[in-house]
Amino acid sequence: MTLETKLKVIDFNLYYGNFQALNNITLDIPENRITAIIGPSGCGKSTFVRSINRMNDLIPSVRTHGEMYMDEENLFDINVVDLRRRVGMVFQRPNPFPKSVYDNVAYGPRMHGIKNTSDLNDIVERSLRAAALWDEVKDDLNKSGLALSGGAQQRLCIARALAVEPEMILMDEPASALDPLATLHIEELMQTLKENYTIVIVTHNMQQAARSSDFTAFFHMGEDRAGYLVEYGPTEEIFTNPRQKLTEEYISGRFG
Repeated sequence: MTLETKLKVIDFNLYYGNFQALNNITLDIPENRITAIIGPSGCGKSTFVRSINRMNDLIPSVRTHGEMYMDEENLFDINVVDLRRRVGMVFQRPNPFPKSVYDNVAYGPRMHGIKNTSDLNDIVERSLRAAALWDEVKDDLNKSGLALSGGAQQRLCIARALAVEPEMILMDEPASALDPLATLHIEELMQTLKENYTIVIVTHNMQQAARSSDFTAFFHMGEDRAGYLVEYGPTEEIFTNPRQKLTEEYISGRFG
């Protein structure tokens, strides 16, 4: 089965001022699959993922070299507001707005000009269902998003990302602040979501990467502390038959 490439990254470098954080990252992220980014702290995993929807543009000292293409369109030529609609982001800690469940999910569509109440109702229900949260909140959509449990808050943030109909969802340690049961819910949800979305997840949890992802990219730091890609491939191969000794040592827990 030939997989379509959703995101093509070619010789991508990122600098914070004079410090190089990412060094010549090249990889193809396939469509409708889950790609895990693993590696020790400080190796550029989050920096890389935030580059995909250009969140690093907000940092004045950041500069980049190299190319990123989504569906053969240069990410740096896409209007950044449109890009962030097409590429949703879920952060490490749940960050619902201090608004009702309904208004959290309706926020993005309203910002993009959807005002019709019936349309908004449909989007809110569809997004909450897709995030496996509808049954928990359908009778109290006016409840504050901040009143939900941590796991439900994270699923609300996923619903909020889905409401603007993105093509790709970035998840930066989405379960690290959650208990094991809530983590399981997020992992199960990702398997459902990949039918319609391309997912990139940063995780420190080796078991989570092995359980949840289809492909895994292992990042490490060079002597200059710049993050680089050691190895990338199908998750089963990375975890059972890695090509690089460094990958094997990291996955077996000998360092990191």
